[in-house]
Amino acid sequence: MGAGHAHKLYRQGRSPVHQLPPHCKLAAVLCFVLVVVSTPREAVWAFGLYALLLAAVAAIARVPAGFLLRRMLIEVPFVAFAVLMPFVVPGDQVRFLGLSLSVPGLWGAWNVLAKGTLGVAASVLLASTTELRALLLGLQRLRLPPMLVQIASFMIRYGDVITDELRRMSIARRSRGFEARGVRHWGVLGKSAGALFIRSYERGERVHLAMMSRGYTGTMPVIHEMTASRAQWTSAAALPLSALAVCLLGWTL
Repeated sequence: MGAGHAHKLYRQGRSPVHQLPPHCKLAAVLCFVLVVVSTPREAVWAFGLYALLLAAVAAIARVPAGFLLRRMLIEVPFVAFAVLMPFVVPGDQVRFLGLSLSVPGLWGAWNVLAKGTLGVAASVLLASTTELRALLLGLQRLRLPPMLVQIASFMIRYGDVITDELRRMSIARRSRGFEARGVRHWGVLGKSAGALFIRSYERGERVHLAMMSRGYTGTMPVIHEMTASRAQWTSAAALPLSALAVCLLGWTL
């Protein structure tokens, strides 16, 4: 399976977290996120402990805090949504700095921010310690439908190709004196988008024919079989099991 080039989220390393099999890390992150989502929002202290668990994993993986925080900026749209909730959700009101805020909205905003931030942080840590090719092999090892794995593989492989095509089209427009300055130029941009779609579709047809001519039957060959020992599964399970203990304590208090 291809798509073995490094991605921007990946940080090269030889830490114990890097060396864990990808399907172990995928299962651990999924279980951790499920535990976080299941935690009652009123257990504020529990989310602090979850953050400490992720900080410990980041320290073991030798992923700097700055590297992690910069790549968590993808969460900004969710933060903007959460900030609006105290103003639009109906319910009891409280006054803060001259503003009237909804109590259910404040709890909802906290719920979105806490659980969303932890989920994004866990995902970024996974991507920082696992190459794309290994992630795809891990998904296949976890018995994800092969067609979905292949779609993800082609998306990763040809994403850069399509981006380069778009860049060349932009250079061609600028070399002819075109600069998009307003609504009247949207037509040109729309035609460029249409041309990019047609070129991508035609490229996909050519790639499919080339694969069929080389014996493609609907499944991609697996060159390296991913395996994991009991010790590796135990190491990967440490994060979700610790989070589960915190979650159960949060429900009992």
